[in-house]
Amino acid sequence: MGHIKVLDQNTINMIAAGEVIERPASVVKELVENSIDAGATEISIYVEDGGKALIRVIDNGCGMDKEDLSVAFEAHATSKLKSSADLLNISTMGFRGEALASIASVAKVIVTSRTPESIEGNRIEIDCGVKSQIQPCSANQGTTIEVRNLFYKLPARRKFLRTANTEISHIAEQFTRIALANTNIALNLFHNDRELYRLARGSSITERIEKLFAIDFAQSLIQIQSTEKKLHVTAFVSRPENARSNNKYQYFFLNGRYIRDKFLSAAVRDAYRGLMEPDKYPVVFIFFKMPADEFDVNVHPTKIEVRFDNANLIYSQLLGLIREKMLSMNLDVTAAIPKTSYVPAEDNSRTQQITDAISGFFRSTESTSQPRFNFSDFAKKSDSIAVQQRENFYSEPIQTSTAQGYYQIHDSYIIVQTEEGFLIVDQHALHERIIYEDLCRRLASDNASKLQSQKLLIPETFEINPAKKDALDKSAPILEKLGIVIESFGPGLWAIQAFPTLLSKVQPVDFVMDLLDLFNESAEKLDAERLLHKILDMAACKAAVKAGQKLNQLEMHQLLADKEAIERASRCPHGRPTVIKFSLQELEKQFKRT
Repeated sequence: MGHIKVLDQNTINMIAAGEVIERPASVVKELVENSIDAGATEISIYVEDGGKALIRVIDNGCGMDKEDLSVAFEAHATSKLKSSADLLNISTMGFRGEALASIASVAKVIVTSRTPESIEGNRIEIDCGVKSQIQPCSANQGTTIEVRNLFYKLPARRKFLRTANTEISHIAEQFTRIALANTNIALNLFHNDRELYRLARGSSITERIEKLFAIDFAQSLIQIQSTEKKLHVTAFVSRPENARSNNKYQYFFLNGRYIRDKFLSAAVRDAYRGLMEPDKYPVVFIFFKMPADEFDVNVHPTKIEVRFDNANLIYSQLLGLIREKMLSMNLDVTAAIPKTSYVPAEDNSRTQQITDAISGFFRSTESTSQPRFNFSDFAKKSDSIAVQQRENFYSEPIQTSTAQGYYQIHDSYIIVQTEEGFLIVDQHALHERIIYEDLCRRLASDNASKLQSQKLLIPETFEINPAKKDALDKSAPILEKLGIVIESFGPGLWAIQAFPTLLSKVQPVDFVMDLLDLFNESAEKLDAERLLHKILDMAACKAAVKAGQKLNQLEMHQLLADKEAIERASRCPHGRPTVIKFSLQELEKQFKRT
């Protein structure tokens, strides 16, 4: 006797529900998407106990007649597809015909619906797959679906549902995704009879973002768009300083459908590379429009993943659009001065010390054409110390000129007066960017396949183990590009024979050992170009002036002059700000002058 049995249809639906219906938020998503496909212009969602007790979705769409209502909850019953050929050109939110059957197999469902042509509606009840007779009833045009006691006959599934607060947060997230993609639909969300959102029809994307997040959140975004080869992109992106600690605020939409895609995430990450810290994520809301036959949404039961015919086009267009905008902007950070006037007396933090120095900077002479502090003693002292105790940090001589006086605080930050107020410059971060840009420029030059290097008078030797020997062999092309010449000097011993002139202040052995460590860690994860840029990041960091290093007037002047001559001067290669702007008007408010 055979052991293999064919499952009954309701059991099949319950199993399928595990793929489509993960939690109450999944029910909301599927039902609202059906309402959108039905042409609704207003959709209201009522939820109780985080959706575990009740989910009710009311729409004013085209509705269903008695015949459609009788088959709507059968597995793979759909009005969206007529033949397999339609799978190549899907323009609706739903099309598989799984959602209603899956929902009805794991909950109590009541559906009331009326078409515009009918004077009465119809009603059907389904209890975990068991359907009642369809009954006539009074109803408004459209469809109302109530889903009660989700998973009540599947305790193993129900026990994994979280608290009402957790579940409603997931529902709110699904609501947000749908609301951002469908500004032509009025959408309302209620939880336990409390209104959470009421979004008017016809609002703009920015207005929706204001309602769903915050006004200042929306107003800080930059709108950009482009069209290329039938692909239209509209994006709302944040400045680097407004980046977040996770990717929660990255939203991608394709033809009105929220999606996740590794190519899109990579394009955003690469567009902001070097403009913000590596562990930060920019805020983006990106909307794509393209022909439906150029991508496949039939990849995953939840339809959240897609497969593009030309993923490289998507990547390059998005990368270029954001990158070009970021590089064309002044990304200097404006300081947010605290609103409180009370400062604890025991606060001896570095921030407080800097604030004290700033205050002194502006409480001096009345001249507006010269720095507002007595600089002569400071300049004399710093110049003599710089000449006596340290070498020039530039590889080429500093050009002397008459310059505005600068004030260095904590041997780490430079204060620069401007017409609107003043800047605080992080000397290390800025010099990092200058050196990094110089390295990139020299490597990109048509006349140079590698950096200019100088043969060491006395070769510097080092020992490496077999693992690092492998990294040394694999990194040979990059070492050559950097102008670093390394030769065997005996058993297990190697010698650095030549080193880049631009990194003349860097210890060659320390740099090479760190480079090999970096190569071991990242060679498998990054392509050759990204690995090279990461190495250039490290080189710039090591060659730059350090925090705590005293600079003389000419050195500070040269540093600030170079700032004006390079791109992306507002950020170091690691993405940290190099400059923070302070408004004199805001400062005067703090001193109660206005």
